[in-house]
Amino acid sequence: MEPFTQLKGIVTLLDLPNVDTDQIIPKQFLKRIERTGFGQYLFYDWRFVDGRALNPEFEMNQERYRGARILVTRANFGCGSSREHAPWSLEDYGFRCIIAPSFADIFYNNCFKNGMLPVQLQEEQVEQIFQRVRQTPGYELAVDLVDQTIRSEDGLKFRFEVDGFRRHCLLNGLDDIGLTLQYEAKIGEFERRAAG
Repeated sequence: MEPFTQLKGIVTLLDLPNVDTDQIIPKQFLKRIERTGFGQYLFYDWRFVDGRALNPEFEMNQERYRGARILVTRANFGCGSSREHAPWSLEDYGFRCIIAPSFADIFYNNCFKNGMLPVQLQEEQVEQIFQRVRQTPGYELAVDLVDQTIRSEDGLKFRFEVDGFRRHCLLNGLDDIGLTLQYEAKIGEFERRAAG
C-alpha cells in the first residue's frame, strides 16, 4: 500500500448527503476479482447518460474538476452495504482523500485499509470549502497527515483528528498484510520451533 503523508490536489464536489455504496459503485460491476478497474464505474448512474455519454448535469464531470485527487461531499458518505469495492473505485478513479462532515463506519474503516484518507470536518467547514471551490476553477487543497491539517493558498486552514493507529498505518503504507509482515521473522521462528 502506498504511504499517505501529504497530498496537494484539485478538489471536486459531490453535493449530496447519504451517498450509499451502491451509488458509489453499482452492484452490476462487482464481478471483478481484482482491486483495479473499478474507477471507470464510479458514480456510474450519475456520471453517464444511458451508460455511454458523460452527463453534463453531473457537477463532477465539468472540465474544471479533471484530475481531482480530493473529493468533498456531504454527511453520511458511504452508507449502505459494506462493499470494499467503494473505496477501491474511488481510489482507482484517482482520489486519495475524501472530506465530509460524517462517514458510515464500515466505509470509513475500509478507506484506511485501502490507503485512502477520510477526513471528517464540521459542516460549516465543509460548506466553506464548497463555496471556495465553486468560486475558483482548479481550486486546490493541501492535506497533511503528518500535522493533521488542511490548507489552501487563499488562507483556509483546518485541523482534523485521526486515530493514532490508523494514522501510523497510512503514514507507513501498512495494510493488514503489511502489519503482519512486520513480524515475519518472529512468525518464521515460531514455525521452525513448532515443526522441530
